Amino acid sequence: MKIGILSSGGDCPGINATIRGVGKTAIMHYGMEVIGIHSGFVGLLNKDIQAFDERSLSGILNLGGTILGTSREKPFRKLLASGESEKPQLIRQNYEELGLDCLVCIGGNGTQKTAGMLSAMGLNVIGVPKTIDNDIWGTDITFGFDTAVNIATEAIDRLHSTASSHKRVMVVEVMGHHAGWIALYAGMAGGADVILLPELGFDMGKINEVILDRARRGKPYSIVVVAEGIETPDKERPSVYVTRVIEEATGIESRDTVLGYIQRGGNPSPFDRNLATRLGGHATELIANRQFGRMVCMKGNEVESIPLAEVAGKLKLVTPEHDLIIQGKRMGISFGN
Repeated sequence: MKIGILSSGGDCPGINATIRGVGKTAIMHYGMEVIGIHSGFVGLLNKDIQAFDERSLSGILNLGGTILGTSREKPFRKLLASGESEKPQLIRQNYEELGLDCLVCIGGNGTQKTAGMLSAMGLNVIGVPKTIDNDIWGTDITFGFDTAVNIATEAIDRLHSTASSHKRVMVVEVMGHHAGWIALYAGMAGGADVILLPELGFDMGKINEVILDRARRGKPYSIVVVAEGIETPDKERPSVYVTRVIEEATGIESRDTVLGYIQRGGNPSPFDRNLATRLGGHATELIANRQFGRMVCMKGNEVESIPLAEVAGKLKLVTPEHDLIIQGKRMGISFGN
């Protein structure tokens, strides 16, 4: 069999470990031919590829980013006046001309949606979920999330000392789009006093009272962790808005820090390396068994798979019943509501 591998959407620690897991399993165990496709679906449209062998897949386990490059190309986006795009048909044509028996798509929600649509066209496709946001429906966890939480937690740890020294409120904005997983896990691990998630909403009046109450109890500094996806008036940047309102209402000097893309860069954590390796290996096993049109996933500690058709258009979000939220509230941490 001959398989192609591409990575699409945002970069993420663990993609190279996944490419290695898929490719080495295919070559060493199943005797398959493997090609890498550059720049996501752009590379498939242009037939920009490279042949992989066991040697070319060595030394990449610990590397961040993706050796194949990536893009946010969405081939099913309507482009022509007729309302149809030529790109899906060109992908089908190139898939056949390259002699592929399966296409492995490593990516987030948009990539898995595209993979599902290609599968519906009749292409043999396997999806591997990737995002630091941990919001892909159908899998308990995605690689990249643990690394991002580690980075965010270390940043919060470092801000404790400067906040304490200057008796300030430090507002830390972390990534997550519509999902508050990074904010929740890093905020709890970093000992935040207030954690704001898009799923829960928040009341600045209650947050300000928490800050003032801490000051009255002899705790003159506070750490506020904010997910980038929370709603603010006039769509003001969350960290800027929260910092400004806290300082105006409490009179306590406040500063904001935006971690941004630093959460997506650098080497993957050991957990993410192993998770990516397991997911990549299972993807190749599905190909060998000709179980196409599926996305590999984690259920508990087991690697499984679900139909790609079930994934599209869904998000896995934090719920108020999450045990970290319940425990956090019991310990006096505010979630702003």
